[in-house]
Amino acid sequence: MPRWLTYTLLTMLLWGGWGVVSKPLADKLSPWQMQTLSALGLLPVIGFLLFSRNFRSGPNPKRGFWLAFASGVIASLGNVAYYQALGAGGKAADVTPLTALYPVVTIVLAVLFLRERLNGVQGIGIALSLVAMYFFNVGADSGWLTPWLLVTLIPIGLWGVAALLQKCAANQASSEMATAAFLFGGLPISLLSPLFFSMSWNLGLATCGLALAVGLLFGFGNLTLIFAYGLGGKASVVTPMAGLYSLVTIPLAVLILGEKVSGREGLAIGLALGAAIALSCENPAPPSGCSPPSTTGNPCAESLNCSNKG
Repeated sequence: MPRWLTYTLLTMLLWGGWGVVSKPLADKLSPWQMQTLSALGLLPVIGFLLFSRNFRSGPNPKRGFWLAFASGVIASLGNVAYYQALGAGGKAADVTPLTALYPVVTIVLAVLFLRERLNGVQGIGIALSLVAMYFFNVGADSGWLTPWLLVTLIPIGLWGVAALLQKCAANQASSEMATAAFLFGGLPISLLSPLFFSMSWNLGLATCGLALAVGLLFGFGNLTLIFAYGLGGKASVVTPMAGLYSLVTIPLAVLILGEKVSGREGLAIGLALGAAIALSCENPAPPSGCSPPSTTGNPCAESLNCSNKG
């Protein structure tokens, strides 16, 4: 097995674990407190990246840093909304594949602002995503949108915007800098949240351990993705594979959390996964004017029309 494939599979496992561990923690803590505590798990990964030899490489590292930092701020707000969706009653097996549809927003923004062209496969992906949302909600007793599904639309939107910024950052800075800046962008939200939201710090050891695990799984998933690209993995292959971490979250949620998936939910999950694959099929890169396959190491990691997050 190629080493890049090994690291890609590790990324799927780490992010899949992140999706599962987030659920029981969301039942105990507020979304803002989850974001604050889980940030501690990002610090070891940020420290590792800062000492990389390639950290300052890239055509415009300063610009790339701030683009990636802004992406991290927005994505961290999306994480808070993701935790809120889990806390509002959404199953990890449902929320995770649904939030993986954030590329719909990225594609629409790219078409509007960057004059990108939507290809036929991506058009099918958008259609499948809308059908998936319908089946996630059809038959609910609370109206057209269930509470958790309504909240889930927030991380889809925020992660979609963050993906666009991160794609641009990947053309300006090294993978290591863009990833570190992305993770670093989540720290201000974590530091400021206790000033605006009431939080209880009388937490048990198990709860603190889960919070730390959430940050570590998310952060190290970013790190292994960088290794996958650095070892020769093509962005067009690694990116959609890593983005399918729902394939890990769903069976783990059933086995570990005891979640049950109905036939309707299973259909919705399948449609969402199919949509995620279709949405990742970007147009081929133009022969010039693009950087090599350098990515940012997160679920939104591919440079626009060049090469590669929740």
